[in-house]
Amino acid sequence: MQNNQNNRVEKRKRITLTSKEISELIAEGIVTVILLLLLNVAIMVVLSQMLNNSPNLSDAIYRSKNIFASSLDSDIFWSGRNFVFPFFFIVDALIVFWRLIRRYRQMQLRHIINELHYIADGNYNYRIPFELRGDLSKVVASINGLVDSTVAAIEDEREIEKSKDELITNVSHDIRTPLTSIIGYLGLIEDGQYQTQEEALKYTHIAYTKAKQMKSLVDDLFEYTKVRQPSVPVNRVSFDMIQLVEQLAAEFELEADKKGVQVLVETSESSLIMDGDTEKLVRVFSNLITNALKYGTGATQIVIKIEKAGTEAILTVKNNGTPIPRESLDQLFDRFYRVDESRSQEISGTGLGLAISQNIVNLHGGYIYAQSNRQWTSFIIHLPLKANTSKDSSAGSR
Repeated sequence: MQNNQNNRVEKRKRITLTSKEISELIAEGIVTVILLLLLNVAIMVVLSQMLNNSPNLSDAIYRSKNIFASSLDSDIFWSGRNFVFPFFFIVDALIVFWRLIRRYRQMQLRHIINELHYIADGNYNYRIPFELRGDLSKVVASINGLVDSTVAAIEDEREIEKSKDELITNVSHDIRTPLTSIIGYLGLIEDGQYQTQEEALKYTHIAYTKAKQMKSLVDDLFEYTKVRQPSVPVNRVSFDMIQLVEQLAAEFELEADKKGVQVLVETSESSLIMDGDTEKLVRVFSNLITNALKYGTGATQIVIKIEKAGTEAILTVKNNGTPIPRESLDQLFDRFYRVDESRSQEISGTGLGLAISQNIVNLHGGYIYAQSNRQWTSFIIHLPLKANTSKDSSAGSR
């Protein structure tokens, strides 16, 4: 159907009048000519009576003829027939032309309205193809522009609805899995289907672990929706990024030691003062370090590298564990996305950590991306050192 519409657009470039419309134009011209002839006769009769009854008017007309004849060096003004008849003919022709053009414009507008009705019937891929001049051309361009913006708004609305449906589906799936385990194990305890106290404690421990997993998902979901809001506040303060990262790395040392992983901070700067929301930025680095500990299979090091480049800070969180497949790199920041190899691990994530991190970085006017090879899997963050209000507001609206 769209191809037929496109063909229709290509074939029709100028408005073609129907036989009925052509008949209307001819009838309009004939009626106008008849009315003008009657008006001309009436004017001639009135002028003739006025000249006969008013010698002064006749004398004034005579002097006017004399002035035109002497000034233009032509005898045509001495003859009323040679002057008046051409004058009336020119005026009548202009009036007829104006009337026909006016009616033709009305017919063009009628065609435009019909095309608009065709689009309004649901043919949103169609555009009015007429090549016109003047105001009607502006009207057609405005209508086509309005349709384009409406179609874009409809597509955006569909994407939002699709995104909401996917969000509900993913949340329902991720909540249902631990909830089923919780209900199952608590049901065993409720029915007394355990042999020893140790077995009952085992069931409650599993239920407790699954409940914590559900709480983590709900917390991450709340954080994700919060940082997605365009009006989310960014409580900026001036702080030392190096000091913040070193303190955060120290907090993860115990957990990293249990897994045989060393957390290092590398920088050539003694300090790096910048503006930002420390609470939100801590969430970003916590997510990245936690992901490295969870999914960096075989890693022995997690390195946080801090650099200054002009007016921005470049922060890299990398680990030397199992690399991420190339086809997964572009999807890492999609919500609920998990690399296939990570799904079989005992501790699973919510799939929202990187999406939350990306939105927080965007709120600060920066950007984040991932690289992975056999040596390192790196998450690289670019952040401006100083607050940029216009950039922050545009980032927050994405």
